[in-house]
Amino acid sequence: MHIVFLSNEYPLEGVIHGGVGTFLKLLCPELARRGHEVTVLGLGDVSQTRSVTVEGVKVITIPFSKTPKVKALFNFKKINNALEEIHRQLKIDVVEGPEMSFSFIRKIPGVTYLIRMNGGHHFFSEAEKRRVDRWKAYQEKRSFENADAVCGVSNYVIEHTKNYIDFSEKQGPVIFNPANFTNFYKADPEKAVSGRLFFAGTICEKKGVRQIIKAFHQVKRKFPHTELYLAGRDWTYPDGSSYTEKIKEIIEEDIKSSIHFLGVLPNLDVPQWIESSEICVYPSHMEAMPLAWIEVMSMGKPFVATKIGPAFELVDDGVSGLLADPLDHDELASKIMEILSDEALKVRLGENAREKVLKEFSLETIADQSIAYYSKLVQNKQN
Repeated sequence: MHIVFLSNEYPLEGVIHGGVGTFLKLLCPELARRGHEVTVLGLGDVSQTRSVTVEGVKVITIPFSKTPKVKALFNFKKINNALEEIHRQLKIDVVEGPEMSFSFIRKIPGVTYLIRMNGGHHFFSEAEKRRVDRWKAYQEKRSFENADAVCGVSNYVIEHTKNYIDFSEKQGPVIFNPANFTNFYKADPEKAVSGRLFFAGTICEKKGVRQIIKAFHQVKRKFPHTELYLAGRDWTYPDGSSYTEKIKEIIEEDIKSSIHFLGVLPNLDVPQWIESSEICVYPSHMEAMPLAWIEVMSMGKPFVATKIGPAFELVDDGVSGLLADPLDHDELASKIMEILSDEALKVRLGENAREKVLKEFSLETIADQSIAYYSKLVQNKQN
């Protein structure tokens, strides 16, 4: 089969990427290794179309339009033209993309268009209790109308998006995001630094940074040796001001020296920080299916997360991790201190977490499920 993924964030040098980019960097080379043709097509800040092949994956980046107001339409025109050219060179079987991928797609006969849901505009607007943008909502609904099929990275993201968009007749399976066992290896317990708490993610409100800092005030007083390290890019407000600088204002003077903002870490440094930490703390307010949690669990580290959306699809509370109310910093502090106080619990949580991820989130399993679904869609299209 020839599968084309629509994404602007395939992890090439200089490309900023999030969870979708990480997911593609795992799945695409695996599909190529199994003999499938894989192309990633996206827009980027390039002066002319760029095409490179990495690990058997052809990555095509075309210049994005910067024309105000109509840039979305211009960019879709470029994507449509590129897809038709790719199809002329080698027949496409499936085009896959996230929620807004097909708003203005010019569909090619015989090609299946698949949305893999990672959390779109409606989903996160509900989760973050913010106003739905009418233009983005229109694009997302139109994209679902144009899609032939829909799958999701969690049951939660599927069911909550259905509150706004009816795609029942197109609904396919839940296919989890895979774990990266190469980069996120089994951690050596001897390398854990006593009292080190670690968070990785965007430094912003929806990732629970405020709650983890408030919780740390309590943890530090009971466990004076603890230190909190936060890694990730800063969130900026519309006026350009820094979330990090704003959140520092709530840190009490006596613990300021124990809270460390590391900034953006190189990808290969993140596993080393996870390994060197005693506990990882990821108090997100909302996720579709958090890859960061899967990475921590892959390494067999004890961690505290939150009772949000897909948490119970990933974490068995009290068995493979501890879950707290995302808005209750007192409960979050209590869960952190529970692990710090109980060595046996710390070991048990880490071992169970890795065992669960090995069983349910391996790349081989996710690739098998994806290929089986692609094959079914292609067969249905042919019939």
